[in-house]
Amino acid sequence: MSIPQISIAEYDYDLPSARIAKYPLARRDESKLLVYRQQKIEQGHFKQLRSFLPKNAMLIFNNTKVIRARLRFQKATGAQIEIFCLEPHAPTEAALAFEAKKEVQWQCLIGNAKKWKEGKVQALAETSLGTITVFAERVAKLGDGAIVRFSWEQEELSFAEIMEGLGQTPIPPYLERAAEDIDKERYQTVYSKYLGSVAAPTAGLHFSPTVLNELERSGTRVAELTLHVGAGTFKPVKAETIDGHEMHTEHFEIDAATLRRLAAHTGPLIAVGTTSVRTLESLYRAAQHLKCGKDPHQIRQWDGFGGSGDLSRQEALEALIGYLEANKLPTFKAATSIIVAPGYRFGVVDGLITNFHQPRSTLLLLIAAIVGERWKEIYRYALDHDFRFLSYGDSSLILR
Repeated sequence: MSIPQISIAEYDYDLPSARIAKYPLARRDESKLLVYRQQKIEQGHFKQLRSFLPKNAMLIFNNTKVIRARLRFQKATGAQIEIFCLEPHAPTEAALAFEAKKEVQWQCLIGNAKKWKEGKVQALAETSLGTITVFAERVAKLGDGAIVRFSWEQEELSFAEIMEGLGQTPIPPYLERAAEDIDKERYQTVYSKYLGSVAAPTAGLHFSPTVLNELERSGTRVAELTLHVGAGTFKPVKAETIDGHEMHTEHFEIDAATLRRLAAHTGPLIAVGTTSVRTLESLYRAAQHLKCGKDPHQIRQWDGFGGSGDLSRQEALEALIGYLEANKLPTFKAATSIIVAPGYRFGVVDGLITNFHQPRSTLLLLIAAIVGERWKEIYRYALDHDFRFLSYGDSSLILR
C-alpha cells in the first residue's frame, strides 16, 4: 500500500470571513449552484438541479438527523458547564441510546471542564411532562473528553425527549454565533430520519420538497443510506502532510433493498454530500475485505490507496448483498475512517453534490481527489462570482 505524502499547504486558499454564510437563505433551493462537468464550469440555481444532472443518474442521500448535542448544565456553585454529546457509550447503538429511559452514557466533550472535577451537575429540560431536572456525572476520562452519565427520574421520558427539551443545535464553530431558532429547522435536511449526527450533511440542506418532487416527476432515481456525522468532520489537518493526519471514525448503515437498487443501476451514481461519498466508497472497500477474507465491518483510513480496483461496482455491491443473505442480516452496518484524497481509487461514486469547504481540510482533499488540480479553478470561480461558502453557503455539482 502506498500512503500519499501530500502537503496540506498545497490545499490552502484565502477565504475572507465575509464569504462565510452565517445564516441560511430564506429559501433552501434559491442557493447558487456551480456545475463542473467535462472540465467546464457553469452556474445556475439549485432549484434547476434536475436540468444539470447527467442522464439516468441516481442520487444517494444521507438521511441522518442532527441531534441537539450541546447541553448546558450548572454546578451548585453557579459555574456553567457545557456538555457536547459525541456518540453513545452505553448503550452504543444510537437508536437504543435515544430510546433509553432514566439513564444513559455518552462520550462527550466538556466545556469549562476545569470547574467540574467530580460530582453531579444539573439542568432543567422542558418536556411533555413539564419542566424536569436532568443530572450529569463524569464517570471516566476518555481522550480529550469524558464518559458522562445522564439521569432523570421520569421513566416515561426517553433521552431523545430530554435532548429535545434541553439541547441546542450544534452549528459549526466557524459561524461564530450561538444557535438560534432558525437553526432548529434549517440545520436539518427535509428528508432527515434517524437521530445521530452532531453536524449536518450540509449538501442536503439545499433540497426543498419542490426540488425533490421535480426529481421524482422527472424519473430521477434516489436512494438513502445513513452515516451519523461526527464532530471530527471539523477536525483541522495540523500535520504538514496528510499521512500524519488521523481521520475520525463514523458509523454507517445501508439496508439490503437499497444495495440491490444500487447494484441494478447502470447509470451514474451521484453522492449528495461528502458523507455519502465516504459511505459508498466504504461499501466498495468492505466488499474488497470480504474477497480477501478480512473483516468487512471496519474500513481503515488508507484502504482506498494502493492495490487495484479489481471489482466492478456491481460485483462489489452484489458481494455485500450475498454476505447479508448468507448471514440472514437485513442491514449492513460498519465503521469507517476512510480518507478520500488525491491518489484515491474510486470504486462507486461518479459525481458529487457538495458545498464549498474550508481551506486545508480533508473535505477539500476529497474534491481534489475527484477533479485534481482543477479544484483551484473551481474555488477561484466561486470566489470571483460571489458564491457563499461553508455549511450555510451555496452548492456545487461536480462530475468525474
